[in-house]
Amino acid sequence: MATPGTERTPRVVAARKLLRRAGRDRAGRFLVEGAQAVREALDWDGRMHELFVTGTASLRNPELVERARERGVPVVPVTDAAAAGLSDTVTPQGLVAVCDLLDVPVAVALGDAPSFVAVCAGISDPGNVGTVTRVADAAGCDAVLLAGDTVDPHNGKAVRASTGSVFHLPLARDRDAPAVLDACRGAGLVTLVADGRGEVDLHDPAAAPLLAGPVAWVLGNEAHGPGAEVLVAADHRVRVPIHGRAESLNLATAAAICLYASVAARAAAGAPIAP
Repeated sequence: MATPGTERTPRVVAARKLLRRAGRDRAGRFLVEGAQAVREALDWDGRMHELFVTGTASLRNPELVERARERGVPVVPVTDAAAAGLSDTVTPQGLVAVCDLLDVPVAVALGDAPSFVAVCAGISDPGNVGTVTRVADAAGCDAVLLAGDTVDPHNGKAVRASTGSVFHLPLARDRDAPAVLDACRGAGLVTLVADGRGEVDLHDPAAAPLLAGPVAWVLGNEAHGPGAEVLVAADHRVRVPIHGRAESLNLATAAAICLYASVAARAAAGAPIAP
């Protein structure tokens, strides 16, 4: 049996650089930690370069280790300390894969006649980006676009929060947020930005035809919203009415409400819903 790699093993040292966005962008790779995420990565048709695994994690997940070997992925035994160095969690799981980055150009993500897209505009919390991706996947979105200064979807917290959904639908990044909305419009989508002061009430029956059509839902920054340039660029600003005394809704909740409002409107209109 191979001697487990340590924190100083060159492959571990190289992989540890992927904890930072600059390292990920430079290498074109990112880290995938934990059994669920690794399982989804093994089902993905992209490339997994290697799988680091501790002795304990190997005993807990023999099927994943075997599947990696069957795919020709190098399985690298490592010490607990080495695995901890590849993790940004309090309790490392001892199972970390190195995979190619997932994102594609916006034109590619929108290239297959999409009818339902989620756009993250300036979202700074990686957990929120991962959760929005998970909700978009569950709601049947065709793609998730990350516009403006939105956090990297390959961030470890974002990947974990997505529970594997980052591997299920196209992701695209572009720092020019208005250009992303223009691209959505060019693909035949109406751009709807969630805004507490929007002119369209999500629950107004008159909004149903709008929600049921081809749409790109734009979800903005947790504290400051999507930004003035996005509000101006969007076709409509849609508010989620608050009937009680809550100051606002958190981003993940608002995303779920908005995306599933479109799902419900499409179902009521007899439009096809993604399986």
